[in-house]
Amino acid sequence: MYGLIGSFIATPGSRDALRDILLASTGDMPGCRSYVVYEDTNDENTLWISEVWEREEDHRASLQLPEVRAAIAQAKPLIAGFGAHHVVRPVGGVGLS
Repeated sequence: MYGLIGSFIATPGSRDALRDILLASTGDMPGCRSYVVYEDTNDENTLWISEVWEREEDHRASLQLPEVRAAIAQAKPLIAGFGAHHVVRPVGGVGLS
């Protein structure tokens, strides 16, 4: 399995709109086992995302899906910056076999 954990810093006042864009683009993504968007409780502009994929290649392929490309285009103006970004190897847990 392949995993990512990272944060986006929204432009002031646009976190909710960015969150909605990120959530709307999570339909059918082949190989995606988990995609969760979190609101940071200590920073009103920060969102965290954790992702679990069958393979790294599945994640790369998802970036070419029309709905994901559209979401990226919509989200770009709302992103002030990026925080932490980690590639991880999921080893199990609830929902992962």
